[in-house]
Amino acid sequence: MPLPPTASCACDATSHDPRLVVVTGGPGAGKTAVLELARRTLCEHVVVLPEAAGIVYGGGFPRRPSPAARRAVQRVIWHTERQLEWLEQTESTAGLVLCDRSTVDGLAYWPGPPDELLDEMGTDLVAERDRYVAVVHLRTPDLAHGYDHSNPLRTEDPRTARAIDERILALWDGHPARTVVDEHDDFATKAEQALAVLRSHVPACCAEGGRLGVDV
Repeated sequence: MPLPPTASCACDATSHDPRLVVVTGGPGAGKTAVLELARRTLCEHVVVLPEAAGIVYGGGFPRRPSPAARRAVQRVIWHTERQLEWLEQTESTAGLVLCDRSTVDGLAYWPGPPDELLDEMGTDLVAERDRYVAVVHLRTPDLAHGYDHSNPLRTEDPRTARAIDERILALWDGHPARTVVDEHDDFATKAEQALAVLRSHVPACCAEGGRLGVDV
C-alpha cells in the first residue's frame, strides 16, 4: 500500500529557526528508507535533504580508486552538503532539516587522516559536529542480519560497509544528542525507533498546533 504524501500542519508560523539533524550510518543501514518515511509522515515543516554523494556520483563525477580521486570527490561532496544545508536554512520555512549524512561523514571516506580534510575546509571536528543539533546513527547490519545491495551507487561489500559504519560511529562519539539504533531482524522496529527520535525534534509550534501526520 503506498505511503501517504507529506502531512500538512496546523502550525500557522510563517517562519522557523531551521535546525539540522543528521541521519547517518554505514552503507546499507536503512537511511534512505527511514528518511522517506520521515518525508511522508512528518509535517510539511520538516525538509529532507538529498544525499550529497548521490548528487555528485549520479551527476557523473569520476569514481576512481586512486587517493587523488577519492580526495577530489570528498571535497566536492563536502561543499555540496554545506550548500544544501545553507539553502534550506536561508530560504525555506522549514523548522527541521533532516540531512542524509553530513560533512562529518565524509571524514570516514577520506583516504588519510581526517584532520587533512578538516584543515583544508578551515574547521575542526568539534565545530562540524556542533552544527547539527542531533544525530541518529543507524548501524549497518552485520552478515547475520543481511545487507542491502539494491542501491546502484553502492559499491561496498558487507565487510567494507561495516568498517565504514564503525569509522562514522567513532567520528560522532561525544556528540551530546546522538542516538544509535542497532540492527534488528525486523526493519520496521529499527525504522520506528529512528522515527521516534526524529519526531521529538519537530518544532514545538508544529506539535502544539497539531501535526496532521500518520503513524508508521
